[in-house]
Amino acid sequence: MMKTLIVATDFSIESENAVEYAGAAAKHLSTDVVLFNSFSIPTHVSNGRLPASVFKELLINNRLLLKQRAADLSEKYAIKVEYESGFLQLTDDLETLFSKYKAAMIIIGTSAQSLGQDLFANSHTTSILKLKFPILSIPLNTVFKPVKSILFACDVVRGINAKILQDVRHFAQIMGAEVEVFHVQNKLKSAEESTRLEHLTDQVNQALEGIPHSYMPRESNFVIDEIKNETNRINADLLIMIPQRYGFWQSLIHRSKTRIMASLSEIPLLSIRIE
Repeated sequence: MMKTLIVATDFSIESENAVEYAGAAAKHLSTDVVLFNSFSIPTHVSNGRLPASVFKELLINNRLLLKQRAADLSEKYAIKVEYESGFLQLTDDLETLFSKYKAAMIIIGTSAQSLGQDLFANSHTTSILKLKFPILSIPLNTVFKPVKSILFACDVVRGINAKILQDVRHFAQIMGAEVEVFHVQNKLKSAEESTRLEHLTDQVNQALEGIPHSYMPRESNFVIDEIKNETNRINADLLIMIPQRYGFWQSLIHRSKTRIMASLSEIPLLSIRIE
C-alpha cells in the first residue's frame, strides 16, 4: 500500500491541478492525502503596518479555505483528506509533515518553462534540490492515470545510490509498472570505461530483479532532448530523475537537468534526492 500523499497548494491553477491529481491517485492507490499551504502575507498588506488582528484574520480565512478544499476533495474521491498550514518556512514545514505522516512523497504543481526557471530555480524547483524526500511534479493540465511505464533517467557511469534503486523498485512494485533505465552519455573513450559501465549496469539489474525492467543506453551530447524523446517513444507515464547537487557557480554552468525537466516535462516527474 502506498503511504500518505502530501500535496502543497497555494490555490494557484498549477497547484490546484496537482491537488486533483493527488486526489485521483490516492483513490487509485487506496491511501490518504494531506493538503498543505504555506501562508504568506501579501507584500502590500505587510508594508501597511496593519494591526495584528488583521493578520490573524487573514490566517483564519486562509485556513478555512484550506479546510473547505480538503472537505471537497474528500467527498469527490471518497478518500481521507487532512490539512495543514504553515507560515513562510516552506521546506522546514514540509520536512516536519513528511515525518509526521510517514509520507511517500510531496506533490507539487509546475508551470510552463520560463527563462527565470531555466536559469534560477523557482520555489518549486528549489524544493526539489533541497528536500530529502521524493518530490512529484505535476505539469499543468496533467490528469491522473495509472502508471504502467516508468522512465528512470540516470547517470549510470557516476553510480546510483542503493537507496535510490530501492525507492525506484518500491514505487514500481506499488504501481505495477515496468521500468526502463535510461542513460545518456558521450561515446565511451576506453575499454576501462566500458568495463566499468558493464559492472554498474549489472548492479542496477540486480537491484531491480523481479521488476519488469530494461536498460537503454544512448550516446548523445543533448541529454534533455534525448530524455524527452525517450519518454515519448515508450509512452512513459512517469519520469524519475535524481537531482545532482552543485555549488552556486557550478549550478549556473550545469543547470540541473532535473530542474529543467521539471519545467519542460509533459508527464509527472518524480525526483529522488541522494542523501
